[in-house]
Amino acid sequence: MTSRPAGGKGSHAPSVIVIMGVSGSGKSTIGAQLARSLGWDFLEGDSFHSAANVEKMSAGTPLTDEDRAPWLQAIGDAVQRLRHDGCCAVVACSALKHSYRELLSIDPDTVAFVYLHADFSLLEKRLSSRRGHFMKVEMLKSQLETLEEPHDALRVEASEPAEQLIEEIKQKLGLAPATAHQSE
Repeated sequence: MTSRPAGGKGSHAPSVIVIMGVSGSGKSTIGAQLARSLGWDFLEGDSFHSAANVEKMSAGTPLTDEDRAPWLQAIGDAVQRLRHDGCCAVVACSALKHSYRELLSIDPDTVAFVYLHADFSLLEKRLSSRRGHFMKVEMLKSQLETLEEPHDALRVEASEPAEQLIEEIKQKLGLAPATAHQSE
């Protein structure tokens, strides 16, 4: 069981971090590594998809809001259970639309969103090299069309090395002390 982060004076560190972005942005990689570095639970959003959703995406058919609703509800329910148990979690979830993020923002004081931004060429390259995943490069365009870039999330560049991104996220969310270099 992971406990709530200890924040410094005046700190409001989140206890749930949603790593969001389109497919190929690195949500699972960054989310899992961030959770491990914090000693928090990690929830892989893709594991909450129904078999029908996975089949649909595997066939190259974009999901609708109706397809996504039970998936987002399942993720939200899992986060609620963890929070009820006093646990902290990092969640990898595309959260493409503002309305989806509202469903996941169970308590805005304790949930923070981190948007992994990437350009099309990087995303396409990553998806093209992926093997055994239901999300194919052909689906990228529909995700980018669906994406409503967040204005209330920490935006980081997915092209940066994972270790650097994790440290940036921790520092900017108040989960790690600023180094002398960063605070000057």
